[in-house]
Amino acid sequence: MGIDKTDKTPMYQYIMNDIKRKITEGELKPHDSLPTQIELAKEYNTSEITSRRALSDLVQEGFVYRVRGKGSFVCENPSSTETHKIRTIYLAHRNYEVSSFNHPFFTDMFEGIKQVCDENDIAFYMWDMGEDYELPNDPQSAVILITLNNDFELSRRLTAWQEEKRLIITVHFYYPHLGIPYVIVDNLTGGYLATQHLLSLGHKRIGVILTGNSIVDLNQEFSLRLQGYRLALSQHQVPFDSDLIAVIAGADERVLMGDEGFRALMALPEPPTAVFATSDYKAIGAMNAARSLGMKVPEDISIMGFDDVKISEYSYPRLSTINQNTRKLGQRAAEILLFDLKAGDNQLVKDEIVPTLVLRDSTAPVSSKRKGK
Repeated sequence: MGIDKTDKTPMYQYIMNDIKRKITEGELKPHDSLPTQIELAKEYNTSEITSRRALSDLVQEGFVYRVRGKGSFVCENPSSTETHKIRTIYLAHRNYEVSSFNHPFFTDMFEGIKQVCDENDIAFYMWDMGEDYELPNDPQSAVILITLNNDFELSRRLTAWQEEKRLIITVHFYYPHLGIPYVIVDNLTGGYLATQHLLSLGHKRIGVILTGNSIVDLNQEFSLRLQGYRLALSQHQVPFDSDLIAVIAGADERVLMGDEGFRALMALPEPPTAVFATSDYKAIGAMNAARSLGMKVPEDISIMGFDDVKISEYSYPRLSTINQNTRKLGQRAAEILLFDLKAGDNQLVKDEIVPTLVLRDSTAPVSSKRKGK
């Protein structure tokens, strides 16, 4: 294109102003695709570095959003200079053990957040709030908050942060009564998929190993997985039997919890033909216990996990499980902060990520010798 540029405006700013003009005058409409940085460089007879900066700054100012593998697009409500510009996303937690972040629930989520941040030239950091629930003093930041459902003090803090117009979204657990935006894994569907799979194989006595102090004192995620289990039983007209529920106390998921839960289930007068351990660590413990009791998996007992940790693919037998798709959870949390929320709107934006059934070798049709039990 022919450019009549006689002033000293930097070229990246000139490109930005020209695109803003096209948006304002309606030449570019919401969700219209913009040229790539290569195409812009050719159009404005400049370098790709310059066109990339122009696109990046348009994203930061709220005029443009990016979609991985598809390009840059005009925002629904192109922003003015009053826009709350997000330069950094912090994933905030409170005194989490660093080692717990090695679990794929977190590592996959981090990768999802980082992908969206990289696409939009946003910095991404972890942040420990500590005992004082301190958030970063950064007016150009947004926060993805990992919460615990028994942290009662946090509810008060969340209300205060709302009043301060902080851009916050929670993941893992959620507080719908506060109107805080959230993204969670659909644990009810996850529990349903695991149980439905076992039912489809002919199992009717399906044991469950849960983490908690009692069946009425479960955290949010395990309670929802239990609800999914019960829903699947109901749809197959299989009566719920509380004797088939083994609840093992513990702060963190451990292999020994699965061992303990499995032995308790096998000690029943009428033991189950399949076990849904609500984490892969517990499922591996259950398989270890089965082996020590002289049982073969899946010939004598089917065992189902939840989480799809890496070792599950290499266990013997390879573990059937549920993948929580937390990479997508991280992506959606970052996308909602960047594209769906405006400071002070107080709108409840939410999303639930549907898990995926991963079938391997630890589940099989109920054996004929046990079918009638």
